[in-house]
Amino acid sequence: MKKFFLAIGIAIGMTACSSTPKADELTMIVGTYTFAGSEGIYTYKFDQNNGEAKPLEVIKMDNPSYLTLSANQQVMYVVSEKSDETASVAAFKFDKENGKAELINRQPTYGEDPCYVATNGKIVTTANYSGGSMSILPLRYDGGLEPVDTVFCGNIGGPDMSRQDAPHVHCTVFSPDGKQLLATDFSADRILQFDVEADPTKPHLLMENTPIDNNSGPRHIIFSPDGRFVYIISELSEAVTVCSYNEGKMQVIQTIETHPQADRHAADIHLSPDGKFLYASVRNIDDGLAIFEVNQQTGMLKKVGYQPTGKHPRNFNITPNGKYVLVADMNDNKIEIFERNMQTGLLTNTHRDINLSMPVCIVFAY
Repeated sequence: MKKFFLAIGIAIGMTACSSTPKADELTMIVGTYTFAGSEGIYTYKFDQNNGEAKPLEVIKMDNPSYLTLSANQQVMYVVSEKSDETASVAAFKFDKENGKAELINRQPTYGEDPCYVATNGKIVTTANYSGGSMSILPLRYDGGLEPVDTVFCGNIGGPDMSRQDAPHVHCTVFSPDGKQLLATDFSADRILQFDVEADPTKPHLLMENTPIDNNSGPRHIIFSPDGRFVYIISELSEAVTVCSYNEGKMQVIQTIETHPQADRHAADIHLSPDGKFLYASVRNIDDGLAIFEVNQQTGMLKKVGYQPTGKHPRNFNITPNGKYVLVADMNDNKIEIFERNMQTGLLTNTHRDINLSMPVCIVFAY
């Protein structure tokens, strides 16, 4: 296993599937923390036409805090967010019809607290928050995981000595064209770029990198549907940074606040399926989702609303048809279901909560 130490830390994000669903009935997969009563991963049938959820299965696993699916949705990759040598990532054979999963294998991440996982079909990457690293695992022919091949280790650089005193890698995202892997470097306030075109199994750090505002703590990344813009939610500043993206070159074009009273705990970011609205979750004195209208020509954002939620909206997701936004309120032990106005982007609470201990991650299969 090769190990690389960077002069600056690393974190990376994941692209979202944007194809049209075949039916109104989705399979919803929820990752949780298991130290307060949860047993692991929970699956549901979710009707994206009427917002009804029905429980399916429970897949037992310790702290499955983040997960993703292979392109054909037949393999599920899940991190076990542990703060010691038991930290790992697992591959499951997944049946989206009944929500059942069968373990293929698991591998240690060699980085503590893996909190994000992504795949391009050739490799799996995990972002190891406390380990301050990104692990690269090649994939087997059956979708199973080979042992960790490479660990990229980050460094410090940001001014907040209470939050940026050690490297932190938070998420990983492959560019829509498959040529690059982006990295949000939480503790050095910048985005790094890796080339995965030359050899998909051997990412290497490029010279290009994009500084984000000092003391911001970039956390999650998403691309616009056309791949021309990158949107970054920063945890510490609670701001969204907009970057142009052209032939692998990134340039900051806007930074906009999510909330006037930043409490340094922003979390997640998603675009509506049509790319017209952007949502960002904020965990502060006014937990909620900031709502932005997107100028699809320039990529710029205009804030149009703020939707209060339950406590600690760690993660959320939007149904493929754009009708519902489901929010994982980790500290309220529930998933809230909001109906979305397609024209205004604003949300209405349906008050049909799904009660679940410490939900952290929501993924749809269809």
